[in-house]
Amino acid sequence: MEGKFMKIVAITGRPRKNGNTAQVLEVVRREVEAAGVEFQVFQPGAKVHPCMACYHCLNTGSLRCVQTDDMVNDIIAACIEADGILLAAPVYHGGIAGGMKCVLDRLMLSAGCGVNQLHHKVGGALCTLRRSGGMETYQQLLGTMDAMEMVIVTSDYWGAVHGADPGEVQGDTEGMEVAAKLGRNMAWMVKVLAESKIPVPE
Repeated sequence: MEGKFMKIVAITGRPRKNGNTAQVLEVVRREVEAAGVEFQVFQPGAKVHPCMACYHCLNTGSLRCVQTDDMVNDIIAACIEADGILLAAPVYHGGIAGGMKCVLDRLMLSAGCGVNQLHHKVGGALCTLRRSGGMETYQQLLGTMDAMEMVIVTSDYWGAVHGADPGEVQGDTEGMEVAAKLGRNMAWMVKVLAESKIPVPE
């Protein structure tokens, strides 16, 4: 394992900077980097485009989306390269925020539905919420990775951290501990797979 490049990429569906989801990811970052694994966060923002279902990425095997005026192709490339992927989304009206859903639709179609580039990568999920919709959103994020044949890692409780106004998540002590443990577990699993001599199944 010594000298092996290991990296976890986080995609955050937050349209605002320095919000609660960002603060939760900083807790994860500390744990991941303390374990010697690189951690990179992508924030696509509020102007990301939805999937057009044109299937160009799938039909050509390009591993890229034809829409090039947002950062989704950068996210796709980073996820293909990474050892682990963490999906982190705020809850909007009981589900995944719209921008995050746009990214996931395009990422999974372009990188996962042809010759799957995401299978056997380590996956984890977190969401932030004011009150309701945490479990629904958390399960949506997990379900996305489940369909991509990823190795899903969890914490010791469901990945939902409560907070509405920026900074309120700091008051959810248990939720922040859940996020920290998820970071440790993901970094550990990335290392386990890097050391494994067992070939991946066809």
